[in-house]
Amino acid sequence: MSKTKAALAVLWCCAVLALPAHATPLQPPLDLRQAFALTLERHPDLRRLPLQQAALGAQVDEAAQKPAWVVGASLENALGSGAYRGADETELTLSLGSVIESTARREARVEVARSRLSALDTEREARRLDLLAEVARRYLDVLALQEEAAAWDATLAQRRDAADAAGKRVAAGASPRSVQLGAEAAVARAVLSRARLEAATDAGLRRLALMWGGETTGPVAGNLLALPETPGFEQLVKLLDSTPELKGFASEARLREARLRLARAQARPDIEWEIGVRRLQGSGDWALMGGVSVPLGSRRRAEPAIRGAQAELDALSLEREAGALDLRATLADAHGRMQADGIAVRQSASKVLPALERAERAAAQAYRAGALSYLEWAQLQSELLDARRERIAAARDFHLALIEIQRLTAEPFVLAEVAPNETTP
Repeated sequence: MSKTKAALAVLWCCAVLALPAHATPLQPPLDLRQAFALTLERHPDLRRLPLQQAALGAQVDEAAQKPAWVVGASLENALGSGAYRGADETELTLSLGSVIESTARREARVEVARSRLSALDTEREARRLDLLAEVARRYLDVLALQEEAAAWDATLAQRRDAADAAGKRVAAGASPRSVQLGAEAAVARAVLSRARLEAATDAGLRRLALMWGGETTGPVAGNLLALPETPGFEQLVKLLDSTPELKGFASEARLREARLRLARAQARPDIEWEIGVRRLQGSGDWALMGGVSVPLGSRRRAEPAIRGAQAELDALSLEREAGALDLRATLADAHGRMQADGIAVRQSASKVLPALERAERAAAQAYRAGALSYLEWAQLQSELLDARRERIAAARDFHLALIEIQRLTAEPFVLAEVAPNETTP
């Protein structure tokens, strides 16, 4: 998966979220694309990844180094007793040595370091997806609060209308004073609920801005209640193989294979050699000296590491199978919730809300005509508010499931249909 594809992996939800929303001309709304761009640019987790890459690159260079040359000097037969008193019989030896290392061992060591470096690319893709998904969730929370505030605004207007109608009926002697007071209390409660939502929205905006360490005071742009068409479950399952989670198993397999080769290479002993010259003080002569040493039992000592590396490699296929099953189960759960929430949103929009709105208007007319009690009208207003809030909650849950599906599949399929020329922030 390319960096562009990874960055777009959650960005596709802009197709349904980043649409015109409630905003004043003086305060432009925050677009989801802007939130993504700011997070990708400023989040510390992404800024430290190049440093990790540099550190792992240094480990590759270190692993590729050959054994060091060793220069030595030694004195013998000096400062003793008898004939060896002083330096008359001193022998000075100058030597040069190193280790003849197996080429296979060095190549395996380098491959281990390179595998760790390659795994960082997969980790970076996964981290980018997780961060963008978290941005989308926080953005969605604010958008849902804004929609709920709009629902309370509509309810507040209805309750003020009801309080005004109740006041007129009380003035005409058609209703007791308690009805007007109850209607005014309902208005006050709606005002309080609206104020609490405004405070929660401000807190949500601050929480969103923490993703890039900044500040934001404006609303967010989006249409929460717009639901896009999405692929079926079987189509989504086919996309799982390209996810960073499963690609991580491929990177881990390369790393474990390299560790196994390195363990096998340890069975070949390193040969240490040394060559030099020695000066014999007694005769004033120089002589060539040298030596070779080979450790014994290298294969026996390497056997435990080989068995362990082989077992870890064999276990990886089962780990990948278990991981794939977990991903599929998570995908199935998210897809099922998304389908159920989508049905709830669409049914509410097409049937429930229109019926309740007609009923509320009819109740208003009947109350003014004296054919309906205030409590019956207020009950319909409360039911209409509950239906609006339920629709908002279902739409929010739909998009949350959709974000999770997109994080799992890492495919910007909706964005590709809606905005084919979109670029990575």
